Amino acid sequence: MIDFSKIGTGNTVDTVLPPREVFNALPHKNAEKFQYPRDVQSQVWAKWFTRRDNDSLVIKMNTGSGKTIVGLLILKSCLNEGKSPAVYICPDKYLVKQVIDASKELGIEVTDDVNSLRFLSGKAILVANIYKLVNGKSVFGVGDEGLKLKISSLVIDDAHACLETVEDQFTINIPQNANAYVEIYSILRDSIHSQCESKAVEIENKDPTSYLQVPYWIWQDKISEITEILVKHSSEDFLKFVWPLVKENPKLSHCVIDASGIEISPPAIPIHMIPSIVDADRKIFMTATLVDDSILSSHFGVNEQYIKNPIVPDSAGDIGDRMILLPQVINTETSDDDIKKYCHALSKDINVVVIVPSINRANYWKNAADAILMSDNLNDGVKKLKSGHVGLTVLVNRYDGIDLPGNACRVLVIDGFPDVRRKIDKVEQSILLGSTRHVNQVIQRIEQGMGKGIRSNDDYCVVFLVGKDLTSQLYSQGAIEKLSPGTKAQLRLSEQISEQISEQIKGKEIFQLTDTIKYCLTRADEWVTASKGVLASLKYSEENNLDKMTLILRNAYDYASKNDPVKAADILNNLVNEITNKKEKGFLKQIVATYINLFDKSEAQKLQMSAVNDNRRVLKPIEGIQYHKIAGNIFDQAVSCSNYLSSRHNDPNKLIIEVNGILEGLQFKEGTSNIFEEAFKNISRYLGFESQRPEQEYKKGPDVLWKVGELNYLVIECKNEATASTISKDYCNQLNGSATWFETKYDNTCTYTPIMVHPSIIFEYAASPNPKIRIITKEKMLQFNNSVKNFIKALASNNEIGNQTAIRQKLISYKLRAGDIVELYTTTFTTKNQ
Repeated sequence: MIDFSKIGTGNTVDTVLPPREVFNALPHKNAEKFQYPRDVQSQVWAKWFTRRDNDSLVIKMNTGSGKTIVGLLILKSCLNEGKSPAVYICPDKYLVKQVIDASKELGIEVTDDVNSLRFLSGKAILVANIYKLVNGKSVFGVGDEGLKLKISSLVIDDAHACLETVEDQFTINIPQNANAYVEIYSILRDSIHSQCESKAVEIENKDPTSYLQVPYWIWQDKISEITEILVKHSSEDFLKFVWPLVKENPKLSHCVIDASGIEISPPAIPIHMIPSIVDADRKIFMTATLVDDSILSSHFGVNEQYIKNPIVPDSAGDIGDRMILLPQVINTETSDDDIKKYCHALSKDINVVVIVPSINRANYWKNAADAILMSDNLNDGVKKLKSGHVGLTVLVNRYDGIDLPGNACRVLVIDGFPDVRRKIDKVEQSILLGSTRHVNQVIQRIEQGMGKGIRSNDDYCVVFLVGKDLTSQLYSQGAIEKLSPGTKAQLRLSEQISEQISEQIKGKEIFQLTDTIKYCLTRADEWVTASKGVLASLKYSEENNLDKMTLILRNAYDYASKNDPVKAADILNNLVNEITNKKEKGFLKQIVATYINLFDKSEAQKLQMSAVNDNRRVLKPIEGIQYHKIAGNIFDQAVSCSNYLSSRHNDPNKLIIEVNGILEGLQFKEGTSNIFEEAFKNISRYLGFESQRPEQEYKKGPDVLWKVGELNYLVIECKNEATASTISKDYCNQLNGSATWFETKYDNTCTYTPIMVHPSIIFEYAASPNPKIRIITKEKMLQFNNSVKNFIKALASNNEIGNQTAIRQKLISYKLRAGDIVELYTTTFTTKNQ
């Protein structure tokens, strides 16, 4: 017998260093699947190898281009170089299994046991989910207890998908039924009542739609008392895994209260509390080709220099084939119901996957769905999709971390905007609603979702982007330019297709799209040639486009956490001077004031007042806000309407898309009160009226105020989330209070109509409604929406946006003059008998 161990064979799989050579040396890899590495993998390995001793590196690769293989081979190379232990981190348990399966096919030794001697001795790679690494009782060590387990080489795969888990671990959520909630709320109660009395009362009455941020000056002033309460309850389930991570600097945190609980979260993640990440010799963050990686700074503390110069393949065209269609842009008459019916029909032959933002939206698809997947049944559901035909599957708020190759998903539907999860995200979204920063965040999330249907460069699927609010945002503020090069090229190609077919299917059913999508699904030569052609010459930018605000906010937090709030305020003030967007400027001034308040309370209040002048949705300063009336200028609705429409769009079709997006927000459904109020305010401008959101902008007054004539106003309370069969006494009192507010702010030359948006027209017996009150029901709102939609469509179809005479005639024809609003789109109320 020959002993081959005594024969010199040169470099072996355990000694060779360049990852491509390690790949070629693997003796037990699946030869059919891994005969050769892909070009993009070899390119990334070569670039990493020359920069491998950098503290942190970012690798950006297209979805489905083999990032898992790239990461495993990089860690194997590190082990061969003696840089052990090596850890491969995934977003969740589901992906841990995928990585372990991939390692078996490669013949690379891995383990999921953190105590494994093979791992500790540098022979095997540990594969774990992000929670294993980042939690308040991490086996790797936390905060002042120091480093328990050194990591030398660390890969964090799908880093963007790990962010939510990281945020959760650094966020305290105190449930409303906990003693700690009662104790902390009693300390903060007066401050939230001073911010907005009506919302504070709604929170105390368990209204699920209301929330308020605690003013930073109160939070900082009361932090000693609050810390004592948190320490007292630190062993309870809601605190024990979080408190060790955040206890170092609670004074800098945000606090938001709603009916479900109290949320406390830092403005950036103090990742130094997980020393095994910070002290790792080599950190590799692998991401999809999303444009903005600055969030790696705010959440993982990655230095700007490393994020700015990512490792990318030579070509950006190594991506699966997608035909990306917007049915409600191709035909603006297409409804959500039409799309649901069509997708259900398609699912009889192929797997259709629909990503929805919420359980509420999942319920909308329920009568067409064969499966609805949430965290508890996700693994089994995905397994079934991969193994054969399922039909129509709904994924609830799952935009990342899912692998759906080949026939598992041939049609992918992104239905509507992703929901924000945390209370502080709701606050920020409200403050920045419609700003470039807000749009960028949403677009990035949508692109994550669009990547689920293609897992390799020879994969293919059709993508439908659905929801008039989504399509409206996609065509505003240069949102499409925020997409990655590959996705943008595919969307532009699909737009050319859409332009050709829009006239052909105008006035016809959505089923007419079938001939078009078959080009992609049947791999028609002309489509494949065109699709590959737009990708062939694509290159990645050598430099990442980073969000400057995110990076500076991170730096400011780091200074403040080192007890240098003066420096934190200084660097933020420099940024304030560069910002031109008023919403973002006010938002940023409030953050500067938060740090200034730590050393100069008077100056902080001055800056907070300035922040309010830029953005009415930030916190109200101690001295309050001076209300600015909607001026009673000479009023001509048609002129005002023409001026506004002309300022919005030159392209009539884009105007239709934009208005349809706003009207989409005027729906009676849970979790949409802020969207509804904003939409109700905004739609008035398209009709030639002026409007405000006094409660949002001034912390007092009605939800929405319309000026519909020189001296005529509508005082509106929006209860579109209500489900009760009667209008409550509390809701009645709010509208009565808003009427009183109006009378104190406007003189007796002004007239107003108090309006309640509610599904019922019946006040409960205990209510005392003002006799002038009118109600907008679901039916009346639908009538109003249709009138507005047809009005805008008529103007756009005839290209009469700037024609004041035509606008005046159509305001009459579609019954949208000032007097029509109350007469036709509201109704009278009744009061329930005892």
